[in-house]
Amino acid sequence: MSTRRPFASIEEHDETLIANWNAVVRPEDTVWHLGDFCYRCSEDYARSVFGRLRGRRRFLVRGNHDKIGARLPWDDVVDVARVVVQQPDGTPQGIWLSHYAHRVWPRMHRGDLHLYGHSHGTLPGTAASTDVGVDCFGFRPVTIDEIRTRLAENAQAASGVA
Repeated sequence: MSTRRPFASIEEHDETLIANWNAVVRPEDTVWHLGDFCYRCSEDYARSVFGRLRGRRRFLVRGNHDKIGARLPWDDVVDVARVVVQQPDGTPQGIWLSHYAHRVWPRMHRGDLHLYGHSHGTLPGTAASTDVGVDCFGFRPVTIDEIRTRLAENAQAASGVA
């Protein structure tokens, strides 16, 4: 891939991502992976990595490099998804999940957020949409609270408020 990563080898890369995943994800957590789970590896290797990752429920939003990744034992594999999570005040918050960034998405004018991967941190986010790929968050999965913080930062940057 063309995006530079700070690892001496693919083995170091993979072991770091596995360790970082397991440092953040608890056994009871639900994880949404927004695509490109594996790239240029055997299915046996991909299965061995998948088997080492924590999480009670794991979902894949298929990316452009997920021919092998989509065959792993995810709870579901989809092209896009809309999920609802609770906001800090207890009200529901819709989130549109896709491997790709969208300029518009369903229910965006009703407050739904949009999370994506694919761009490896090269596409700026907005107050309602952001890249949640590992390149943007220290090579680890992120929580919904961290995502909300990033969206707030995006909003401040767009308004010129420091």
